[in-house]
Amino acid sequence: MELRSLDWFLVFICFYFRFALTIAPSPCINWCDINPDNGFCRGCYRTLPEIADWSKLSNSNKLEVLEKLQARKPQVIQ
Repeated sequence: MELRSLDWFLVFICFYFRFALTIAPSPCINWCDINPDNGFCRGCYRTLPEIADWSKLSNSNKLEVLEKLQARKPQVIQ
């Protein structure tokens, strides 16, 4: 059974929305070093499980992780 052009279009749209339209960007800044005192990456402030699971997380779960990162960052006194 051959796929019609509409079927290919629908496959493309599903792929596009699943992989290309990721709303939540990765917080990785390519400075990967886990702080042994708190378990957070010194670059992005995620935990190892959050880093490992990032590509599998839904956008809503990614946004939840991103919200936690602000509180994990050390506050700079000015």
